[in-house]
Amino acid sequence: MTNPQLPPVVYLPTGPHDGRHTLQTDVELRRTPDGRLALLAYTAVDRLVECCGEHQPWMLVQTSDLPALHESQPYDVILVDAEIPEDLRHPA
Repeated sequence: MTNPQLPPVVYLPTGPHDGRHTLQTDVELRRTPDGRLALLAYTAVDRLVECCGEHQPWMLVQTSDLPALHESQPYDVILVDAEIPEDLRHPA
């Protein structure tokens, strides 16, 4: 797992949720072209919307909670403010 310089909180793409029960949803992990499993972390909600699309569900997470997330959903690398291709974004 890489440890980029992250702010105290990050916005993480998730699976669908109702906005109240975020503990019952999984963070979306994505495969990189070289086969690694990536956690996408965004430094601001407007960056998440710009890079993932306006229909992307998300949740705000304290950076200090990322080790616990890694235990429950292991990933190989953290990508910060990475753009998701339009054809892989959540539809309306």
